[in-house]
Amino acid sequence: MEERNNLYPIFLKVEQLNVLIVGGGNVALEKLSFLLKSSPNAKVQMVAPFFREETIALATEFGIEMIKGIYKHTLLNNKHIVIATTDNIDVNIEVYEDCKQRNILVNVADNPPYCDFYMGGIVTKGNVKIAISTNGKSPTTAKRLRQFFEDVIPDNIDDMVKNLNVFRKTIKGDFEEKVETLNEFTKGLISKKEVHHD
Repeated sequence: MEERNNLYPIFLKVEQLNVLIVGGGNVALEKLSFLLKSSPNAKVQMVAPFFREETIALATEFGIEMIKGIYKHTLLNNKHIVIATTDNIDVNIEVYEDCKQRNILVNVADNPPYCDFYMGGIVTKGNVKIAISTNGKSPTTAKRLRQFFEDVIPDNIDDMVKNLNVFRKTIKGDFEEKVETLNEFTKGLISKKEVHHD
């Protein structure tokens, strides 16, 4: 039987949630970068015995709290989401188990069985955001798909979203009639880009 992706995608308001990143190395920097690229106002705390210079620079720029020290379960107080990125598997699993006891969503980087969620590829054009998941199987495929969508989604799609929001408020009729009107109106707006061959 063909495998299917049973993950449920949600869009989190991370400026209203408390995120903890455990670790200060390359993977921690990557996760922090992804998070801040998508949500510059994300509320994030980091803990590690050592932070890379790039991590310190990025964290300082975005007002991210850095705690120099080892992970302790008390850091989980008032946290909603935790990302474990250390190169010590025992520490990562300890973080995972502590989070499970407290019903906190947890992601152990590069270890799918120890993840409640994955951080997928993301495409953003103004108000429009597309999240891409390969079920934790292939980050490279997600990256390629992200590049594809960034290319084919028109840059002016945000104008369309804003204009349609204004237009929607002027339409008369019940819900179904409004949907029908909007469907007709948007039919030609997202069409395939012409392919030019050199």
